[in-house]
Amino acid sequence: MEENKEVEVQQTEVGANEALSSTTADMRADAKAMQKQAMYRSAQKRAPRAQEQSEGGIQTKMLGVNRITKVVKGGRTLRFNSVVVLGDKNGRVAIGTGKAREVSEAIKKAESDGRKNFRTVPIVNGTIPHELVGKYGSSKVKLLPAKEGNGLIAGTSVRAVLELAGYKDVTAKCYGSRNSMNVVKATLDALCSMRTREEIASLRGKKPEEI
Repeated sequence: MEENKEVEVQQTEVGANEALSSTTADMRADAKAMQKQAMYRSAQKRAPRAQEQSEGGIQTKMLGVNRITKVVKGGRTLRFNSVVVLGDKNGRVAIGTGKAREVSEAIKKAESDGRKNFRTVPIVNGTIPHELVGKYGSSKVKLLPAKEGNGLIAGTSVRAVLELAGYKDVTAKCYGSRNSMNVVKATLDALCSMRTREEIASLRGKKPEEI
């Protein structure tokens, strides 16, 4: 009987130790998760979403900041990735990305990257000349011309590109991945593939009235 009691006591102690160790591991995991969330919130506060700036006629809108963790031999390194849209609201628009250990530095790199890649897009009476679809990765964006006064009916990422390009009346629909980077690149792909009636007529050797 005494031997059985000793075995039961030992089993109870083992179970208590396992429960304590598992509880400690869960608490550590929860603490790490809370720390990551706090750092991400701090980054968002320092660089608010959809922030707009204007410099030299070029307006900038930040779509978001993402936290990137890389595991290396010495531990984990933390960096931030920012996505920025630039435009003059007169047919010129660009997209820039930047990575850095500080949020402000990542935004500066994204703006510098965007200023090197401006694209010129056609605007016809505040809207697009025809319906078109843009693709990038698994994202697909469909743009439709709209009547005057209809406004921009689009999501946050697509609206940012259309606004800074100078469009006022466009309807947009996104399919597939909603990743902000993929969506803005798909939108820019659609805008860059547009052709006005005059451009098509010159390619065919005809007058615009004949098309």
